[in-house]
Amino acid sequence: MKNLELKGNWNELKGKMKQKYGDLTEDDLSYVEGKEDELLGRLQKKLNKTREELASELREWIDRI
Repeated sequence: MKNLELKGNWNELKGKMKQKYGDLTEDDLSYVEGKEDELLGRLQKKLNKTREELASELREWIDRI
């Protein structure tokens, strides 16, 4: 996850995640620079996915931006 460049793209990624996973809240998606692992942990619990699955999905979205 640390290799993901979330900082500049986060608002756009957050919107895409809300569209795909309608039960995500602002709290679930709150991002603080340097706290990527906490964000990934919250999403992992909420979406019942592995860290690797989530990181892969985020990388795919980042590549499309």
